[in-house]
Amino acid sequence: MDADDSRAPKGSLRKFLEHLSGAGKAIGVLTSGGDAQGMNAAVRAVVRMGIYVGAKVYFIYEGYQGMVDGGSNIAEADWESVSSILQVGGTIIGSARCQAFRTREGRLKAACNLLQRGITNLCVIGGDGSLTGANLFRKEWSGLLEELARNGQIDKEAVQKYAYLNVVGMVGSIDNDFCGTDMTIGTDSALHRIIEVVDAIMTTAQSHQRTFVLEVMGRHCGYLALVSALACGADWVFLPESPPEEGWEEQMCVKLSENRARKKRLNIIIVAEGAIDTQNKPITSEKIKELVVTQLGYDTRVTILGHVQRGGTPSAFDRILASRMGVEAVIALLEATPDTPACVVSLNGNHAVRLPLMECVQMTQDVQKAMDERRFQDAVRLRGRSFAGNLNTYKRLAIKLPDDQIPKTNCNVAVINVGAPAAGMNAAVRSAVRVGIADGHRMLAIYDGFDGFAKGQKEEPCSGRESLGADASWIPGKASLREGCRQLPVLPPVELPVFQGAGDVSQGVREKRSVLPGKYLEEIATQMRTHSINALLIIGGFEAYLGLLELSAAREKHEEFCVPMVMVPATVSNNVPGSDFSIGADTALNTITDTCDRIKQSASGTKRRVFIIETMGGYCGYLANMGGLAAGADAAYIFEEPFDIRDLQSNVEHLTEKMKTTIQRGLVLRNESCSENYTTDFIYQLYSEEGKGVFDCRKNVLGHMQQGGAPSPFDRNFGTKISARAMEWITAKLKEARGRGKKFTTDDSICVLGISKRNVIFQPVAELKKQTDFEHRIPKEQWWLKLRPLMKILAKYKASYDVSDSGQLEHVQPWSV
Repeated sequence: MDADDSRAPKGSLRKFLEHLSGAGKAIGVLTSGGDAQGMNAAVRAVVRMGIYVGAKVYFIYEGYQGMVDGGSNIAEADWESVSSILQVGGTIIGSARCQAFRTREGRLKAACNLLQRGITNLCVIGGDGSLTGANLFRKEWSGLLEELARNGQIDKEAVQKYAYLNVVGMVGSIDNDFCGTDMTIGTDSALHRIIEVVDAIMTTAQSHQRTFVLEVMGRHCGYLALVSALACGADWVFLPESPPEEGWEEQMCVKLSENRARKKRLNIIIVAEGAIDTQNKPITSEKIKELVVTQLGYDTRVTILGHVQRGGTPSAFDRILASRMGVEAVIALLEATPDTPACVVSLNGNHAVRLPLMECVQMTQDVQKAMDERRFQDAVRLRGRSFAGNLNTYKRLAIKLPDDQIPKTNCNVAVINVGAPAAGMNAAVRSAVRVGIADGHRMLAIYDGFDGFAKGQKEEPCSGRESLGADASWIPGKASLREGCRQLPVLPPVELPVFQGAGDVSQGVREKRSVLPGKYLEEIATQMRTHSINALLIIGGFEAYLGLLELSAAREKHEEFCVPMVMVPATVSNNVPGSDFSIGADTALNTITDTCDRIKQSASGTKRRVFIIETMGGYCGYLANMGGLAAGADAAYIFEEPFDIRDLQSNVEHLTEKMKTTIQRGLVLRNESCSENYTTDFIYQLYSEEGKGVFDCRKNVLGHMQQGGAPSPFDRNFGTKISARAMEWITAKLKEARGRGKKFTTDDSICVLGISKRNVIFQPVAELKKQTDFEHRIPKEQWWLKLRPLMKILAKYKASYDVSDSGQLEHVQPWSV
């Protein structure tokens, strides 16, 4: 499986080696500008992918300064040079601001130093300034070589041999301030640091009924402030791209006082360091504090997070993103021709794409120009669809009109959680309820999944507190805690505890696992008729998907089911057809990655040890595969890629060879249902026996800890945005039927909402049936399997890597607001 598999598709392997051979080429990799978590993962991927294709790879220490100074600052890297750096924040090769490189003289020295080592391919990891400098260097390259020849520093043969310079950029910036990419390396990790602080602050703020003003980084971009405000349910947020309207001081104080009147014990205000008003005057955290104290008399504190946001361990998302970008960067360099413009590797939805570097830089500069000229709508549009989408969602959830100003639709929309808990479900429920109420619907909560639906188990949640940081599902899943049939009051805007353990089911709309609606159809139809339910939002995993199919099939017999129904995927297994991602999977992935980091650290004091780690996921290998990529595993056994005893033996031999190097530890992940016979115990015993005298083994079954913990920023925001989108779809459907008594019987009225490639789309559940492996509860096609060879290559195995999607240079498209 993970070795040089003779059964791998040879055609694909030959194509890879023939078209992407790096023999005789030299690649230089540098990090420049501000550091960001995940840069090391990018460096690791560039080095290992470069070596894999036969190229020489050089570290350029201290950014452009090292390139100008030369000497020991430019050193050849080997495979082991980048071992054990995945989990390290910052950059191991250093970064520095370099005034010398801004001059032609400095760039002349840099060119001479690169030529001494034959480097004509540069991979630059940094911000827009660093990438702009690299592009200028590329444009001047031929002129610099001619000048070096005139000075006698190189001969004419060298001028011809090294005639052009290839440049590929990767954006490393915690601010996410580079246009053309949905996420930059380091942004997700910075959000982790911010949300950790916010969650901690909320407990002390609640104790003393305080208002906290948190200042986060973002001198020219408000992404961190906006997304952290969305993730924690902040009362107010200040951004440079979208300043508050005139009279914001009074509006903010009214909002804070209204929240206190609803017995909310704290207020959170988040400020980007570059926040401005509509006249481009700074709005500082101290100014906001002074305003709150003067106008409201609230006990108010200011917390400036500062460089804490840059530090710490990279998140799983950043490690995977950086690894994908690093591999794509090497491929781009090897495919480059003299006519290929400098490009930057970006993330568009779920795809790594190449964009012209200077188009992205120009659009990034246009954002600042738009802000300077007070064209703030243009600034938001130029930031891209991700930023604009986040801003629109925050406004919808944070700004509530008075009840008498909301036109009532007289429609009842029910929310139900089905299946196992997944971190981020609370955010999804909160978002659905708030959007539904804003749209004029009565929001109803169903307890205990379909079982509770049949019995009429419903209850009103208490209000006055926030829910975004609560573990797992605010709609808990233990029917024994609440029995009997209760009438269902209208849900208020949901505000629940930040810290609520996965086992704490004292509040909310409970879920119950593995009970499908099939045997309760009559009772559920009765409940829908009794409570006049006009639409249904289902949040859950594969059980929810099966339940939706059963409700769809029952429409012919029960007209009560002829209403709009939509499912939002929420499961750590990430196995729901119709969506590339599920709520809860990112939190589980971070749990796995953090655990693997600790296990690898424990091995540092005990040489020659291999750890076998079992992950959840049922038959879906997403957690094992992506966890292996994020943690730097040597192998990951999954159901989707069958393996046998020969593969296990090859892995043992690979680890035996590895123990002869300086990297004397091994990490192997196994999906819990990857094989009926090759169990975790079997693999552990096999490795122990075959590795006797070379290495010893330990095993670890992670179990349900993968379903617990506070939701990651990704899961909070994904749950919030996708649930809001689901409610918008329900509202649109209900408007179609208003006053006409329309029954919804078509396939497009019962859907799964998910991310597919680059888009958020609704797919009829009837169409998804043919894409589903019902026996193993997984989609027949899964996008992440394309990344499986990447994990193997970075672990020093030969693998067939499909690069057919690479090579197309796209153009930057501004998003329309």
